Amino acid sequence: MAVRLNVNGRTVQVNAPADKPLLWVLREDLGLIGTKFGCGQGLCGACTVHLDGQAVRGCQTPLGSVGAAKVTTIEAVAQKPVGRRVSAAWIAADVPQCGYCQAGQIMSATALLAQTPKPSDDEIDAAMAGNLCRCATYNRIRAAIRAAASA
Repeated sequence: MAVRLNVNGRTVQVNAPADKPLLWVLREDLGLIGTKFGCGQGLCGACTVHLDGQAVRGCQTPLGSVGAAKVTTIEAVAQKPVGRRVSAAWIAADVPQCGYCQAGQIMSATALLAQTPKPSDDEIDAAMAGNLCRCATYNRIRAAIRAAASA
């Protein structure tokens, strides 16, 4: 089935079944490999992308449900000021270790800050709760989000 999508500000067409997860459409059909596969069950957050600014799990979002929503991936997150602030704060706080979860972490953090520019620690924790980090850089992640919020 041919489907038109708005991905990172561009209109693209993919030929894929409606039940194919958005994660695999992005990676396999569009070559956008920054969005990672983690658990495949929406539990780890590695596959987080934005649909109309909302953080969603790409592995659990069927292509057929995307419709006219604007999809933003890690490849384009820094095109907006909040994405640039988060990316800069991530580097300044030396957040990544292995780096595998970082695309999803950054996508969740930017969605949070776009909706709540000055989040409390509780709001940060709630927004980031679905993103797992095997390297346990949670304190640095929270510090980077605080820094991006105050930049």
